[in-house]
Order: sequence, then structure tokens, then C-alpha cells
Amino acid sequence: MQMISLEQELKNNAYPGRGIVIGQSANGKYAVTAYFIMGRSENSRNRVFVTDGKGIRTQAFDPSKLSDPSLIIYAPVRVLGNQTIVTNGDQTDTIYELMEQGQTFEQALRTREFEPDAPNYTPRISGIMEIEEGKYRYAMSILKSNNGNGASCNRYTFDYSQPVAGEGHFIHTYQCDGDPLPSFEGEPDLVAIPDDMQQFTDMLWNSLNEDNKVSLFVRYIDIATGEAESVIVNKNK
Repeated sequence: MQMISLEQELKNNAYPGRGIVIGQSANGKYAVTAYFIMGRSENSRNRVFVTDGKGIRTQAFDPSKLSDPSLIIYAPVRVLGNQTIVTNGDQTDTIYELMEQGQTFEQALRTREFEPDAPNYTPRISGIMEIEEGKYRYAMSILKSNNGNGASCNRYTFDYSQPVAGEGHFIHTYQCDGDPLPSFEGEPDLVAIPDDMQQFTDMLWNSLNEDNKVSLFVRYIDIATGEAESVIVNKNK
């Protein structure tokens, strides 16, 4: 697979929807993830990321304008021991709770499907990062309708058990803007992951469409120590 420019990919797509990036920094020191949300409606744009324990959650920027919290208020990031879960919906809780009971990432996601927002049937995208004894692996998943058929869910998991320094993968909900919105297709894109967290954060935020971007979360985890550093950027302030 050819590596693409994540910067150009975002700049050339006005509405990728919600996106997850997971990979390893170029120096091999950090496990890296980023998660962003975008919105076209007032309800979707009326959000911010806030810290919640070792993870984050979304909340309404202006509670008086919150019309439907069902698909926009959730915990995108939760930490279970040495595992970091990143998703675009309340399947974060499903993964956390079922893995806590001994099930796998894949088994947990078999209990879920795409969002019930016909005709878009927004895919549920998820990622998991695991660091154990100085070793790092990650996986990503997408649950999507079968070519827009709301009666059929296709589930795909991509396992990256031997990450390569400087490489990561990017998956997002929509191919592009549209009506209905077309679901992401194919494997997660291969992208470069730099050593500098602030540089990576700035690149991502500045590349997202100015009208549609809402919030961004970036985390760098030291693979040797497990210590994490994170940053949140919210358009609403």
C-alpha cells in the first residue's frame, strides 16, 4: 500500500466526518492516536471534547441548543489497563465493558452495527491500542451498511500486530460529502506519524475543513513507560 499525505487527504476532503488515526512515531518511541469530529448541522457542531478520567467525552458547548444527544454525546476514548480504546460512538463503552469481561475487541464489536441514521447509516469506526512489556500493537474496525442496505451490516477488522516506526493508519466515516453520505471504503489509509505531537496536532487541525471541523484529540503514549501526553483542540471556546 502506498503511503498518502494525511495533510493533503484532509485538505482535499471537505467532509470525511469522524476520523481515527493510530500508529507509531518515527523514532519508535510513541504509540500515537488522533480522533477528530466534524459536523454539518447545528446540533453536531455544538460540541466540545473534555477530559474524563484517562479518556475524553463529548459534551454540548451550549446545552440550550442540544436537540438530540443520542449519537453525538459519548466517550470517544477510554483506557482499560494497558489498552486504549478510540471510537466514534458509544461502542467505546461496549468494547470496554465486554473486554473487561474477557471478550476480544472483535467479539465486542460483533454485538454492534452502524448507526441508525438512515439514509446515511454512518459507520461505526473503532480502534484499540495495547502496550505490554515495551511492545505495542493496534487494531482498527469499521461496521458499515452493505452498500447502503440498512438490513445488512458488514464488519471489518484490521490488525497491526507489528507496527512500523513512522507509519500509521487512518480510517474515517465518510468517503466525502454527499446526500446521503457515502461510507468509507477499503483498508485504512497508510499515513506518516511524526515524533512531534504539537506538530502533528497543528497539521491535523489546520488541514480539516474550517466550516465543518469541531474538535480534535491527540495522544502520544511512551511505549517503554506507558506514560501518556494528550492535547484537545475545540473550535467552540
